[in-house]
Amino acid sequence: MDRIRELLTEHDDPRQRERPRDFDPKASARRFARLTEALQRRFGPSCRAGLWQDASVYGSIVVPAEGAGPGGPVWVLLSNFGGFVRAVTGTDSDAPGAAGAKGLSDAFVTWLDEACTAAGCVFVPSALLLERYEGPTPTHADDDRIFLEALEAAGYDVDGEEVTPPVWADRYFDYV
Repeated sequence: MDRIRELLTEHDDPRQRERPRDFDPKASARRFARLTEALQRRFGPSCRAGLWQDASVYGSIVVPAEGAGPGGPVWVLLSNFGGFVRAVTGTDSDAPGAAGAKGLSDAFVTWLDEACTAAGCVFVPSALLLERYEGPTPTHADDDRIFLEALEAAGYDVDGEEVTPPVWADRYFDYV
């Protein structure tokens, strides 16, 4: 976990929110294709893959609920940074935000970690991605905080409104 934390910190660059300066689209496409193929071999052709735009995420592969277990569909996301991969469970409406990975078996996590290594990626456990992010790159939580401060300065009542502190998932697996 400490080495993965180091990698997350090493790849953080506040001037590059969407993708790193040395982003290699061909390498990311190869990684994504390998991950998609591995998931389709394990869960079948009903896995859906798609690319993202205006995000720090390269793409996601969704394993349907019937193949994923009790937590609902599994979303496997590849970040534009560091070849980082995460897995979350949930529906279209709540994945792939900072939600955890309820319902992922240890066997699946072990398999996914091995598949990531074979694809040239780094699987990042959800427990680490849900740790507080205190890096230099602005996140949606910062935008929300600034918005609430502006509303309050303009005289609007924002009592009780709170902003959830950012986590590492917000940095590498979200829209920018």
